[in-house]
Amino acid sequence: MTTTRRSLLGGIAGITATGLLGAGTAGARVRFTREEHRAIVIGSGFGGGVAALRLAQAGVPVTVLERGRRWPSGPNAETFPRVSGLDKRAIWHGTVPDAIKPLARLAGAPLDFDPHVGLLEPVLGENILAICAAGVGGGSLVYQGMTLQPSEEVFNTWLPEGLDYHRMDRLHYPRVARMLRTATAPNALTSSPNYFAARVFAERVRKAGYELEKIPMPIDWDFALAELRGEMKPSYSNGDCALGVNNGGKNSVDVTYLAEAERTGNVTIATHHNVTAVARARDGRWEVHVDRTDDGGRVLERKVLTTNALIMAAGSLGTSRLLVRARETGAIPGLPDGLGGQWGTNGDRIYAWTDLEQDLGAVQGGPVVYGSKEWNDPATANTVIQASLPPLGINTRTTMLVGFGVSADRGHFAYDSRTDSVSLRWPRNGDTASYRNIHRRVSEISSETGTLTDTNDIVNSTWHPLGGAPMGAVCDLDGRVHEQPGLYVLDGALIPGTTGACNPSMTIAAVAERAMDNIAAQDVQRVI
Repeated sequence: MTTTRRSLLGGIAGITATGLLGAGTAGARVRFTREEHRAIVIGSGFGGGVAALRLAQAGVPVTVLERGRRWPSGPNAETFPRVSGLDKRAIWHGTVPDAIKPLARLAGAPLDFDPHVGLLEPVLGENILAICAAGVGGGSLVYQGMTLQPSEEVFNTWLPEGLDYHRMDRLHYPRVARMLRTATAPNALTSSPNYFAARVFAERVRKAGYELEKIPMPIDWDFALAELRGEMKPSYSNGDCALGVNNGGKNSVDVTYLAEAERTGNVTIATHHNVTAVARARDGRWEVHVDRTDDGGRVLERKVLTTNALIMAAGSLGTSRLLVRARETGAIPGLPDGLGGQWGTNGDRIYAWTDLEQDLGAVQGGPVVYGSKEWNDPATANTVIQASLPPLGINTRTTMLVGFGVSADRGHFAYDSRTDSVSLRWPRNGDTASYRNIHRRVSEISSETGTLTDTNDIVNSTWHPLGGAPMGAVCDLDGRVHEQPGLYVLDGALIPGTTGACNPSMTIAAVAERAMDNIAAQDVQRVI
């Protein structure tokens, strides 16, 4: 046991004697609590939602810890912030990092917000900015919703063949699609004036000689059609859904997996529970250290929760930071050496496409309709989609093009004992080969009269961080951490760097579904 771990546990013992921990705001004392739980899931995105539902259906009481809040939607709600008028709801506890202030200025956004349990945490690493979501539903609240499944050849090139693509294609990918109730946009919508930019993209893709298809989305498109009829305030039909869909109709994790999980009676979702550390208890079980906060981040209570089964589903960034720190401080002895590695950006690239000769529209329906895949060579596979530009109050004659690629470049997480913090490190010029493949395609699609602004040249970023606790080096294919019975990883941290020229949500959920089939059958009675 290291000195750091002794100090941590000694401090907890002292807290237990008084029932109080430190001073809060204006000298207030903060309550301390201990709790026992059968199973705990940290995080409520795709991996956490799948894990909570399937454990509950197996008869296991589950507590889901979510650092953010619930975001109930419409019709005609104003729950989510709008890009045209950003406020503190957009950012997790704090100010915008200096590295992304140029992007904030381009969007006309304020540069500082009061602390709040907002939707997005920008995590600035070395040579990379990665985005981590918060809120019940995780990244599904703010993702555009592309529900893409890689081909068998691309999947087996970039992910372990032991996952058995044929079985996942037959069982797990379709199960996710049914849960999310995916559908493509109807022609009645795409032929409307608001979707002109989508139709221009489709025309340019075909003219450049590429294949085009409608993208399955977890959306009830009747909501968008109702907007066009004037029955709801615009949210889809004007593209005002980049930070969540106020009107409802989006089948995010909170209204699908988690809602069904709560209906079993076996799941409790604890919001405003910010996990600060994880550890192995002396009896071999798992400890989770939590700050319960209010919306402004003030600590109301500190907790230590003990459990037989701990499922890490806080996303690539959240899960990796917690586990790397636990290894380096000795809070969890014996964690694998590969922990913190095989981190990747999913080959993300985002462009602003401006066409001064073609009016793409001040109002652009969204969120996504069409995409173009180039998957013949799995070593260079990429997908390009068009995404609506949210309403900004002026006609910039601009829309967005987004590419997802494949790349062998990897970063890692590193612990700094001086600051007791974990940082992300990415190689300079990482993803160069993937970038060239995507840039070639978006240039051909937009080159007729348009110009491109590569937002990654302004701030190198990814909205789809993957890896840090990858299958193989750290976990088995079901997310069990090697030599750590009862500890699991079931989120983007489990995926080694890419999901094969697709945005990651569909594959993260399908891998979690596959894992939970095996965990429910093999681990519930023996471990959980």
